Amino acid sequence: MDANDFVAELIRENDELLARLAPAATLANEVRGDLAPAKLLRVALKNEIEASEIAAIWLPMTGSVALKLALARQAGDEARHYSLIERRLHELGDTLDGFNPLAAGYSPIFQYLKGLTTDVERVAAGQFTREAIAMVKNRQFIELCETAGDVQTARLYREVIEPDESFHHQMGVTFLRELATDADSQALARAARRRTIDLAEELQNAAFSRAKIHHAPGC
Repeated sequence: MDANDFVAELIRENDELLARLAPAATLANEVRGDLAPAKLLRVALKNEIEASEIAAIWLPMTGSVALKLALARQAGDEARHYSLIERRLHELGDTLDGFNPLAAGYSPIFQYLKGLTTDVERVAAGQFTREAIAMVKNRQFIELCETAGDVQTARLYREVIEPDESFHHQMGVTFLRELATDADSQALARAARRRTIDLAEELQNAAFSRAKIHHAPGC
């Protein structure tokens, strides 16, 4: 299949698959306690530090200068998001004393992404798919913030974090068109994309089952 047609097909399929990541519960009367934006921002810190770290890990593994620069840009963006979210938590009264976002270890998605061995898999799973998931989850989080009356956090995500994640995803689209040029590379990309979505769904379901947490930002 032509690379452009292949990526267009994946985008269509992603739109259908990502619909499965819609939260299982509504927001009515649920914007306090564990679903307060300030609580969910702690989840975001782990997502951001993992996203920054995986981009940094991949950077020396690729021979493509263009992809190296894209990964460097992404690692920096995600680190900046961490700092902005940390600052917002301080404004909301959370000192983060004793908090370590990686205290419980790295997520299954991080472990999966770290083990990928080809650029086409990394781009398909990371920039193309994980960032698309983050965009979906961030929009849900913005909705929660607005329902809770947290205008400043909603603005941070809408005006700063969301545009960056969209840019990362578009970088993934561009690189996937360059890398997924034959049947073998397209098969690798398709499998990596699907496994990333499956893992995201498993993590979301686990969070909801254990703690009734949903609408958490990022991935």
